[in-house]
Amino acid sequence: MATKRSIELHAMAVEDIKGQLNNAVDNYRKLKFDHAIQGLGNPLELRSLRKEIARLQTEIRSRELAEMSKEQLARRNRIIRRRK
Repeated sequence: MATKRSIELHAMAVEDIKGQLNNAVDNYRKLKFDHAIQGLGNPLELRSLRKEIARLQTEIRSRELAEMSKEQLARRNRIIRRRK
């Protein structure tokens, strides 16, 4: 079942998603630094931010895969099979 956030991501442009990803990564670095120095009031913020970053990266990658041609996908699959 698709969540409300994933539906919003599907509707967004790739440039907007990349902008949000950059903001989330910067925010994560700041929070991690603050947590190392003085601690956070709610350290679970780090976990939720990591999940948000992963969600954004997954959406970007799924769009990249959707744009690949059949030849590119076949080559990618051969490389993956070779690694196993």
